[in-house]
This record gives sequence, structure tokens and C-alpha cells, in this order.
Amino acid sequence: MCYDSPPMIRSYTDILVYKQSKSLYPIVMELAKTFPPHGRHLRDQLCRAANSIHANIAEGFGRSQAEFKMYLTRALGSCNEVKSHLEDAMAVKMMTSEKGQELIDEYMVIGKQLYRLRERWH
Repeated sequence: MCYDSPPMIRSYTDILVYKQSKSLYPIVMELAKTFPPHGRHLRDQLCRAANSIHANIAEGFGRSQAEFKMYLTRALGSCNEVKSHLEDAMAVKMMTSEKGQELIDEYMVIGKQLYRLRERWH
């Protein structure tokens, strides 16, 4: 039986976790637009953290192995920050718990992927 080798990563845009975190960003942005005016600070922090995940992957790609792993660690930190902000938004009723938990679950997957990528990158 012949197996195809995995596609070669030539650009950060080839990395699955980059694609997935980037595709979640507009969803978070749209959701954050619904926050009330007094939630501006939380909205801004949530959007910055969501953007930071794929931005760190892009910024670190092509650097040394150690540097890229450092950027993946930053992306993982931003992922955890997004989850925390979503929990806060649910706690103060700026979003439904259903939508918040759905996004948290998606970001949990992103976090696991970032962790595995960082551990396996060589």
C-alpha cells in the first residue's frame, strides 16, 4: 500500500492551525461588535488576542526553530487569553453561554494544535 507523504509546509499559510485560527477571527470580531458600549475594553482585548494567534504564527515562521517555537508559545498564550475573555464575556452576560462555549471549544482545539506543533516542530 502506498501512502502519500503529508504536504510540505512552504509558508505559514500551509499550517492548519494558522488557517483555523484565522478563520475564527472574523467570527470573534462579529460577535464582539454586539458587546454593549461599556464592554469596549473587553471587546478590544478579545479581538487583539484572537488576532494575535495567527499573527504570531505568521511572524515566527521562517525564523530559527527556537524562535518559531517561541512565537508558537506566544500564540498559545493568546489562545488562552481568548478563552479567558470569552469566559468573562459570558459571566457578565455580553454573550450567550451557548455561543461562548462553542467558541471556547474551538479555541481549545486550536490550543492543542499549537501545543503539538510546538512540540513536534523541527
